[in-house]
Amino acid sequence: MGFLGWIMLGLIAGSIAKAILPGRQGGGWFATLLLGVVGSVVGGWIGSSLFHVGIYHFWSLQSWLLAIVGSLIVLIVWGFIKGRRSA
Repeated sequence: MGFLGWIMLGLIAGSIAKAILPGRQGGGWFATLLLGVVGSVVGGWIGSSLFHVGIYHFWSLQSWLLAIVGSLIVLIVWGFIKGRRSA
C-alpha cells in the first residue's frame, strides 16, 4: 500500500474510531489523521505479532479491521494519558 493509501486509511480509520468510542475527543482533522495512522501501525503490528496477518491492501477487510482496532487502542491510551494530566 502506498503513502497516499496509508494517509486515507488512517484518516478514515481514525474517524471511525472517534465515532465508535463515546465521549468528547478533541482535535481536528490532523489529530484524527495522526490517530488513524498511528492506530494503523499499532493494529498492523498487533495483527502480525498475534495472528500473522498484516495491513497489505487498501481494500482488504482485515486491513480495515486492524486499522480501526489499532486506532481504538491508541484513542483509549491517549484518553488515559490526557485524563491523568488534567487531574
